[in-house]
Amino acid sequence: MREVLARLEAEDAREREEGVARELRARQVARPTGQFLFGLVAPQTDCEVLEIGGSRGYSTIWLAAGVRYLGGRVLSLESDPAKIEAWRRNVADAGLDDWADLVEGDAYETLPAIDDVFDVVFLDAEKEDYERLFGLGRGKLEPGALVVADNVLSHEDTLGAYSRARQADPTLESVTVPLDRGLELSVVLR
Repeated sequence: MREVLARLEAEDAREREEGVARELRARQVARPTGQFLFGLVAPQTDCEVLEIGGSRGYSTIWLAAGVRYLGGRVLSLESDPAKIEAWRRNVADAGLDDWADLVEGDAYETLPAIDDVFDVVFLDAEKEDYERLFGLGRGKLEPGALVVADNVLSHEDTLGAYSRARQADPTLESVTVPLDRGLELSVVLR
């Protein structure tokens, strides 16, 4: 698992250094965010995680590594065919395919068809889609569930309204965590 994470970190650094176009890069979370996600899910029994935006599987690996301790699984959504292939390879190479599943296709189509209820949702998709994706996923969360949205500080111009809406919602307790690119943590109260 650590070898796959290190390989993906090196690929991401190389792509950024070479100026690879944003839509072609892995666009994965930074390592401390991955460690943070691991720490959120590892102590939970039978933790069901929904990841919206799996990319090449970097954050999926951190999440799946966490849920394997006390049970659970990660259901990851991804639409890009090249990233889907890389996701499958990377998760298998990390030895975590027993704890992670991939749903292929546009999240606007696949998410409504999912009947599960989740304990943790990790939102890391196209920034202009966060509000709508949050709305689609909200019905799959019970009190005590946690939504973690990435990039809320690095993309504050796009996601500032997302954070403000979560913090103003009386059915949530939400806080911006200034880790890496910024995370909005929103706990469902009712």
